[in-house]
Amino acid sequence: MKSEMLQKNFLFNPPEWVSNAIVYQIFPDRFRKSGSVEAQRNLIFQRWGSNPALQGFHGGDLYGVVEKLDYLEKMGINCLYLTPIFASAANHRYHTFDYFEVDPLLGGDSALEALIDALHLRGMRIILDGVFNHCGRGFWAFHHLLENGENSPYKNWFHIHKWPLSPYPYEGQDCGYGCWWNDPALPKFNYQHLPVREYFLSVASYWLDKGIDGWRLDVPDEVPIDFWVEFRKTVKSINSEAWIIGEIWGDARKWLKGDCFDGVMNYRVSWSTLSWVAGANLNTSYANPSYPLEQINATAYIDVINRAFDFYLPQVNRSQLNLLDSHDVPRALWTLLGDESALKLALLLIFLQPGAPCIYYGTEVCLSGGVEPECRESFPWSDSLNIDFISFLQSLIELRTEYNQLINDGFKWSSIGDDAVFFQAKDDSNHSEVSHPKILGLINRSRTSWLKYDVVPHKVVFCLGKAQMKNRGLGPQSAILFRS
Repeated sequence: MKSEMLQKNFLFNPPEWVSNAIVYQIFPDRFRKSGSVEAQRNLIFQRWGSNPALQGFHGGDLYGVVEKLDYLEKMGINCLYLTPIFASAANHRYHTFDYFEVDPLLGGDSALEALIDALHLRGMRIILDGVFNHCGRGFWAFHHLLENGENSPYKNWFHIHKWPLSPYPYEGQDCGYGCWWNDPALPKFNYQHLPVREYFLSVASYWLDKGIDGWRLDVPDEVPIDFWVEFRKTVKSINSEAWIIGEIWGDARKWLKGDCFDGVMNYRVSWSTLSWVAGANLNTSYANPSYPLEQINATAYIDVINRAFDFYLPQVNRSQLNLLDSHDVPRALWTLLGDESALKLALLLIFLQPGAPCIYYGTEVCLSGGVEPECRESFPWSDSLNIDFISFLQSLIELRTEYNQLINDGFKWSSIGDDAVFFQAKDDSNHSEVSHPKILGLINRSRTSWLKYDVVPHKVVFCLGKAQMKNRGLGPQSAILFRS
């Protein structure tokens, strides 16, 4: 019985620190160029701030991230999530060719070591992107196949169905191997082959030993689920507080039973929040069935939010990564057709959900890139930063920090017509003491109409936009939070 209890605790105890995390996602090639990377000397890069094309490098590096930790810490960020940093021939580095080497253009292993040390010295954490479903054509085992064909001892590492292989096929030609989304640049690994599993367990262990605080796992639904069970055991045996996040866009229940991931990228919160706050001012030109941008009313929005959290145990919800946008989808401001007031409402809403809110780099300066790769633009350090928006984000982080326990318990949401929502602490909350007062609030998305409310005014703890306390009115695109 005791061993069963220990196993249950191992499975269902995600990292405690995650519920307090404020995450900032960085696309390393586009965040900050330090000028300190020896491997970059005498190389030609694209101009910083130029077109964020799929090919070409702007030269951002990990020392550049170290240089801006003061900026991030002052804003209130306490965890970084980096898109892939391992050696690759692509600026996004999802075409990995060496999982045991940080890309030299990013500063190499020494730069990651410096970043980890600097973060941990500040009490901050770092999550790396694990692209373990596929590699790039330059990956050593795949290159061995290209050189040796059927005689390569590594042929079982991949899904080969035709010899010889054609890694750069002409249009209509069969490349001869399984690849991600039929892209010959991305050979898929064969997880039925034991050495592949052992290899990636060793990769996971190696970087945890180097000090990282967790893994974000790319397209994990395309890897056999039993591997993730083994992966979790390996990761947690090294660091029980390591955070494991899966990139699952929809229903993730089979991965969140406690034996695979701690949480997932909560994209349902993303698209539903943007779709609601935008109202009729929504850019619907981006077509993705997993990220459906459609006008919805308050009732429909609450239905999606409730479904996004009701599927899972409370401790799982506290381990979700709640985001508005990322390197894979258009930036939130593009989706909102440049409406910064709507973006503020959207950010407030994700900061009011259980789990860790995630800010995509440049949101605080109102970057507005569109469909990939336009959403991967360079951070405009040389321009005047949007101090108003940065201050707003700081205020959100302060709100979240002060009422973190209540927010992670979850709120009860209800609609007021199509354009407004009301929320309050759930009746079963155990945090009603003086030190943990309850909060409740209203959010009005309308661009033209004031909202009259019957809530008896309590002490105001947060106000966005306009509110008339005496007349109990909430202005257009405004929000107000009270404390009991």
